[in-house]
Amino acid sequence: MYKIDFNEKSHVHFMGIGGISMSGLAEILLDEGFTVSGSDMSESDIVKTLRAKGAEIAIGQKKENITSDIDVVVYTAAIREDNEEYMACVEAGIPMLKRAELLGQIMDFYKYSIAVAGTHGKTTTTSLLSHILMEGEKDPTISIGGMLDLIGGNIRVGKSDYFVTEACEYTNSYHSFNPFVSIILNVDNDHLDFFKNIDNIVESFRVFATKTKQGGTLIINGDMPYKDRVLDGFTGNVITFGTNDGNDYQAKSIVLDEGGHPTYDLYRKGEFVTKVTLSVTGVHNAVNSLSALAAADYLGVDMNASLKGLKNCSSAKRRFEYKGTLPNGIVVIDDYAHHPTEIAATLKVANEVKKGEVWCAFQPHTYSRTYALLPEFAEALSITDHVLLADIYAAREKDDGRVSSRDIEKLLKEKGVDAVYLGDFSEIEKYFLKNSKENDMLITMGAGNIVNLGEKLLEG
Repeated sequence: MYKIDFNEKSHVHFMGIGGISMSGLAEILLDEGFTVSGSDMSESDIVKTLRAKGAEIAIGQKKENITSDIDVVVYTAAIREDNEEYMACVEAGIPMLKRAELLGQIMDFYKYSIAVAGTHGKTTTTSLLSHILMEGEKDPTISIGGMLDLIGGNIRVGKSDYFVTEACEYTNSYHSFNPFVSIILNVDNDHLDFFKNIDNIVESFRVFATKTKQGGTLIINGDMPYKDRVLDGFTGNVITFGTNDGNDYQAKSIVLDEGGHPTYDLYRKGEFVTKVTLSVTGVHNAVNSLSALAAADYLGVDMNASLKGLKNCSSAKRRFEYKGTLPNGIVVIDDYAHHPTEIAATLKVANEVKKGEVWCAFQPHTYSRTYALLPEFAEALSITDHVLLADIYAAREKDDGRVSSRDIEKLLKEKGVDAVYLGDFSEIEKYFLKNSKENDMLITMGAGNIVNLGEKLLEG
């Protein structure tokens, strides 16, 4: 495999450079003095930013973009083998790296690399830890899967030995990492277009745990049912967190304010440490914040800096994000939740803070996930007052006819939930405006483009 060397600058070409994760890696290499080129299917603000930093970027992926001076090409799982650039690389014998392989190699140049893994909560927890490291003056390099206001984007290039990133389990991409600190927030059924079943997923996280560098540490949710299986065979240092007794870092007496923001008592090794207040929402994020505190403690960050960093971190974009209020007092919230566990956590927060009734406009994400977790989706959505169902967002998949949003509607109605399949955003908008009442709450929910619905409503 081709190895990137920060001491010998090479020419790296990115296929799909405008993607949020690819662009961040390109920016790190540009800052380190590498020659960076790339291609993308359309112009974007990200493409313009990278050009301004010195990258040469072509619009359209054509074989002519692959020139003889390129040392290595980086590509994502979205690139198919019949792609013109991909075929040109193979024909020319140019070394190729997957995005995760490059990220893993970059991490190796930082002494204190931290990888945040888990089926849910990676972006928010990476945001929390980023705020802590910045407040603790660690000057970290940050790579995050969302836009973080603190750094004005999804990437920050620091000048220290600290590097923090999300570690995604999809296609086992995080197996390319060897972090100094590995964090596992939770393990759940997801990405079933790749994984066969929950046993397959647990094994994937077990392998990830073994990738932790010798002398480093693994920070893991001590409450989760698969903890012992994930730790099977792991011989390194382990720190646990959760709400149950026996965890190294424990949250007790969790209380949510009217905005859904938690305050809790922090215990370390059974001893009370301090009270913690967060600006992110939900009990689940109180638990996730424990992992950030544990990592910061381990890395020598002062507790006062950690507490200030946590308080300064608001929810990431599309995580129970307040979008605005309609003239009749209806609050519009947007949330990226697209897995039953995430949905249930979000709706639980909504139920804690609502003034009127809660309407969830839900857009399922991918046919494979919807089909595999159909009963779980119905169970998670059943805790709200009204469910308005949009068509499934296909993402990388094609409709094979096995499942539709009507199937969720049917299961919800069997549970006695007010659920209606409407399909089209304009139909959802009309139905909601006709049936909602003063001071109700609308949550647009899903990983697709459902956010557009709420924004259009607020525009009037």
